[in-house]
Amino acid sequence: MPTTTNLLRETFRNPPDDSRIMMRWWWFGPAVTKPEITRELEEMKHAGIGGVEITHLYALGLDDAKTGFHNQPFLSAEHLNALRFAAQEARRLGLRVDVTLGSGWPLGGTEIPVDEAAGELRVEEIDVPPGVTSVKAPFLDQGEALIAAFVGDASADIRADGMVLGVARELARLDAPVDGRFAMAAAERPRRILCFVSSRTGMMVKRPAVGAAGFVLDHYNAAAIKTHLDSVGAKLLSAFGDRPPYAVFSDSLEDYGSDWSPKLLEEFQKRRGYDLTPHLPALVEYAIPETAAIRHDWGRTLTEMADENFLEPMEAWAKEHHTRLRAQVYGMPPVTLSSNRLVDLPEGEGKATFRMWREFSDTRWAASAGHLFGRNVISSETWTWLHSPAFRATPLDMKAEADLHFLQGINQLVGHGWPYSPESAGEPGWQMYAAAALNAHNPWFDVMPELMKYLQRVSWALRQGKPENDVAILLPNDDVWAKFSARVQPAASAANPRPFSENGHSVSMDEMMPWVLDDQVVAQVLDAGFNVDFIDADAIDQVGIPYRALILPGVDRLPVATYGKIAAYARKGGVVIATRRKPATAPGFENAERDSARLQELSRDLFGGGVGTAKFVPEDASLGAELKKLTAPDMTLTPAMPQVGFIHRRLEHGNLYFIANTTIVAEHLTAHFRDSARRAEEWDAFTGEVRGVANNDGVKLDLEPYGSRLIYFADDAKAGDPEPRREEHLAADLSHEWTVRFGDGDVAEKMDALRSWTEDAKTRYFSGRAAYERKFDVMSKDETPGTRWILDFGEAKTPPLSWLTGEQHNMQAYLDAPVREAAQVYVNGSFAGDVWKPPYRVDVTRWVRAGVNRLRIVVGNTAMNEMAGKPLPNYRLLWDRYGRLFEPQDMDKVEALPSGLLGPVRLIRSDPR
Repeated sequence: MPTTTNLLRETFRNPPDDSRIMMRWWWFGPAVTKPEITRELEEMKHAGIGGVEITHLYALGLDDAKTGFHNQPFLSAEHLNALRFAAQEARRLGLRVDVTLGSGWPLGGTEIPVDEAAGELRVEEIDVPPGVTSVKAPFLDQGEALIAAFVGDASADIRADGMVLGVARELARLDAPVDGRFAMAAAERPRRILCFVSSRTGMMVKRPAVGAAGFVLDHYNAAAIKTHLDSVGAKLLSAFGDRPPYAVFSDSLEDYGSDWSPKLLEEFQKRRGYDLTPHLPALVEYAIPETAAIRHDWGRTLTEMADENFLEPMEAWAKEHHTRLRAQVYGMPPVTLSSNRLVDLPEGEGKATFRMWREFSDTRWAASAGHLFGRNVISSETWTWLHSPAFRATPLDMKAEADLHFLQGINQLVGHGWPYSPESAGEPGWQMYAAAALNAHNPWFDVMPELMKYLQRVSWALRQGKPENDVAILLPNDDVWAKFSARVQPAASAANPRPFSENGHSVSMDEMMPWVLDDQVVAQVLDAGFNVDFIDADAIDQVGIPYRALILPGVDRLPVATYGKIAAYARKGGVVIATRRKPATAPGFENAERDSARLQELSRDLFGGGVGTAKFVPEDASLGAELKKLTAPDMTLTPAMPQVGFIHRRLEHGNLYFIANTTIVAEHLTAHFRDSARRAEEWDAFTGEVRGVANNDGVKLDLEPYGSRLIYFADDAKAGDPEPRREEHLAADLSHEWTVRFGDGDVAEKMDALRSWTEDAKTRYFSGRAAYERKFDVMSKDETPGTRWILDFGEAKTPPLSWLTGEQHNMQAYLDAPVREAAQVYVNGSFAGDVWKPPYRVDVTRWVRAGVNRLRIVVGNTAMNEMAGKPLPNYRLLWDRYGRLFEPQDMDKVEALPSGLLGPVRLIRSDPR
């Protein structure tokens, strides 16, 4: 690792290839050919992309003997041969290769038998009229078994939240059915039977490749993941020979409704110390004092079983095969933040809003786990829902979202993604149904290398040293487990064989966490000038509390042993702030009264005034102010600007800060840093240049919309001098008299005034590149030292502020740019720079000369216009053949968009004062 400032600067300028972004490379069908594999890998290499994650999805074309188009069945000899070739070509080009451990998601497929398929607790309700003594039991399908049945009074008081009061103790357990019928004594009142069945969700793998459809595996059953790894994982790795992929990947844990496994009762007894069977009604709708504790114990058992029977075997298998496990550890089953300790490369995923870095997010969840468990490289699935529909995203959209991931601690981006597309698919080619398409079919792709280099440099910078996040927010896992619930389902019928939704109910820690963790908590910490990680009780038990401050956000349930460690941390000077309530309730059913009393005693001792660094604040809104009283902020801005964030890395000889403006307007600020030094440098992630900046009374930050900076503090940093004041003069208005050539055409059109291509019927539906050319005169180059010549394209227009208040369907940069969407500038035949982000300017000083100058600007738009001008595919026959495996997203938003140079274009002379 670099240890000196000079070496840091040099490595920043030319960072190693392993800090380049990766792309999720979708193989549809798979229907791939070797020439196309080579072409696309070479395009990625040229663009500055560092590797691929090969993911196999549904078919996008039908086999056709006339054209030779062919979908290779998943794991067939021809598919594995193509995978082998792709791995060889990637190695030839110096690209990293990961492979997803299956097809589609979650893991599973044809190899999973029903008795290893994802499990659920099926709770069926049967009405019993007065006087009835025999009732038909539920039908049990393959892979199902009746656990227990209870009968009770059908009339009960319903609480406002839908839970039933006062009947749980009146339930009587029924004997097992005989000849398919329950027997019971007659009663005068109507009753109902609740039948608890160990069942299967029936969920099939989502978006599978040809030949890969099948059940999702049981994440609580070690035999199921072994079956999958032996049948699927081993075959995939066989294609790599003696050079395994860099990592194998487990995608989203979206095992909807998976809350049971046949061995759960046995495991529950072993782990929790009591039999769950008589308490099963508490998992559905019966409110008794013990309900939350029983649900907690059920939820924790599910988590432990997923950790031990899914993640641990998969991680061990990866090591055995000399590769690494990269995994998205959130969702269903209810894995926790600490479950990430079982993977080599934790991965997050971006939410679809610009606010994600100021709320609870799976991205910060993964980054926090990486910080806690010593995983220095932390990746995130990036651009998942970027500016839908596919091919609508722009380079500025990509930068704006990537910076949000960086602000949360991510330092390896995995782009979502790159759709493989054969030549026969035409333009813009294939696309994944619900994702950005970021391949070379985008007309703006020529500026991709500049964007990729920016992302590479920032990723490398954020791997240096150690994370310096001051504050940890304790995730209330025990409170979330206590809110888990199963669901009573109406009886199935021929007309409605599966009377519940695919998603079912939620037994997901991260999906339920925002309902327990107030949205204000993360923002309060950030706005107070601190950066933040999440932590949970299991992490505290394993690694302690390596932070200046710990927040307990409305935590009620907490293990006594963990709370004791928190109290000891506070007595040693660590800041502990509880909001809304103080911990008071034992997490589980066993020893609840004793443990609750001990928790309440610890709360009295900790927050009773005897520990100066422990404070209780009744409202989350007071958290930030209290935090600043107890410890010094890391970075403060004048004026305060909540939408400008930072992340801090502590290096051996200095401190490095990444700062990003997430707003649509320029911000002019002064930043004060706690961990500064005598000198400061600004590292330009676009050019690799380093310059000293003044640090006398803070660092001046002039941040353009969606702008970002890297500031490095060290005693041997470059001396910073204030930037000289400059005076700008209009040297020439170049907004008129252009000659424009569209695509590869030989005909050049005159464009007297700059306008959108959509204003002309001939080019309304044109997607591609257009070359703008004209000449301009510079009368004299006699000028004072320091004079610069700037080509200025104008400012972006901002939308009305009303967009801030609504919920955005997906992330995008909310600016109407003067260049739509990217341009490359050439002056006198020399490349001068790319234009795709604010400020829309290029310094052309090096290339401007006295007299006549030739200006050429090549502009690329998006593929939307071409898509809008021709019929969209309806996939009818494809769905008839393979099933309706996908729904194209937001096709109603396909429309011709403003394109080209919209003006004005001006030549500016900038002189120092």
